Amino acid sequence: MNLPNKLTMLRICLVPVFIVFFYLQFKLAPVVAVAVFIIAALTDALDGYIARKYNLVTDFGKLMDPIADKILVVCALFLIVESNLLPVALSATCSAIIVSRELLISGVRQIAATKGVVIQANVYGKIKTIVQTIALPIVLLLKLGESVLAQSYQIFYIIGLSMFILATLLTIISGIVYLVQNRKVFL
Repeated sequence: MNLPNKLTMLRICLVPVFIVFFYLQFKLAPVVAVAVFIIAALTDALDGYIARKYNLVTDFGKLMDPIADKILVVCALFLIVESNLLPVALSATCSAIIVSRELLISGVRQIAATKGVVIQANVYGKIKTIVQTIALPIVLLLKLGESVLAQSYQIFYIIGLSMFILATLLTIISGIVYLVQNRKVFL
């Protein structure tokens, strides 16, 4: 197993660690959880960079890298909804949109693969991923509560809420662009 694939597997292994720390009952547990989330998210950029730069792209990596990303994001979304960090109706709706887009795009990629077509991520998807990777940790840090964040809580809340909504809007836009750009797969 090459280094990029090891980093992908590390990302998957970090997900339970992230979840456990999120639920531990010590004051800064959410900070540790977010740090683990960020480390896991950084392995995504790192494994892709190494795989491309050193020509270490494998079928295993092509399959598991996007799955590892989705596991990390979906688990973060579940924690946000379950912990009521944002209004539940909003966070559940946004989470459902994000997960639905990921499933839809994964399905399109599978259809394309059966036709021998490889579909690359587009710039909109990359922007969505960056915004999502910033939004989720900010929202997760709201678990620290007003007692720890003090006057910063409202700032974190507004920024986190805004970024979460922006990530959802970018999810919709990138999904539509992706489907339009790859409509030939359906013909």
